[in-house]
Amino acid sequence: MPIWGRDTKRALRRTTNAWRQGLAEHSPPWLQRSFGAPAKYLDMLFVDHGIFRIFYVNEHKISERAWRSAQPAPFQIRRAARNGIKTIVNLRGDRVCGSYWLERAACERVGIKLVNFQVRSRAAPTREELRGARDLFDRIEYPMLMHCKSGADRVGLMSVLYRHIKEGVPISVAKDELSFRYGHFRQADTGVLDYFFERYLEDNAKSPMPFFEWVETVYDANELKRSFQSKGWANRIVDTVLRRE
Repeated sequence: MPIWGRDTKRALRRTTNAWRQGLAEHSPPWLQRSFGAPAKYLDMLFVDHGIFRIFYVNEHKISERAWRSAQPAPFQIRRAARNGIKTIVNLRGDRVCGSYWLERAACERVGIKLVNFQVRSRAAPTREELRGARDLFDRIEYPMLMHCKSGADRVGLMSVLYRHIKEGVPISVAKDELSFRYGHFRQADTGVLDYFFERYLEDNAKSPMPFFEWVETVYDANELKRSFQSKGWANRIVDTVLRRE
């Protein structure tokens, strides 16, 4: 029996986010100069679990023009700039978080364009999100690096889409970007992302059509989410042990 209910946890999260926001943006200038940067680093390392990503950022090459990773720290962003990265796509979105504030500042310092494009790890993507991903890949400057928090789920979804849309890789091959190799658990709620692509392959085998034609004419995100079944043990690993978003 959990000690705290879901509503209590949400309230605590809102309180913590308000504290973060106030510390970062509303403190007097002298206080920000003295404590702002250390507080943001502490938040990144211990609240956002960045201490683990210092040693393993889960970075992998998708193609000659694209990379994927977990949330990068400032020193990893500097390295990306030296390696020629022009754009970082932040799949976590603009958020109240030391990791994001440090990322934004680091990108400004080294001349990398930071693009916020928020996607979800435990929900079937909407048509609007899929269209947005296609438009995003058409407008950004390459080479690019995409990241979420852990480099497993959201960036896996977007890596499949990138390989299919920009590299012409069939979905049947590109879907390997969602893999345990990157820390992705298809048995957890995050497996709805695998199920999304598998449903396309099943429908395409019966009635062949391009992926985005299927998205626009056949795909039903709500029905897909309702019909997906996850495993409790996998959710405990992903949510409680690994603390995924």
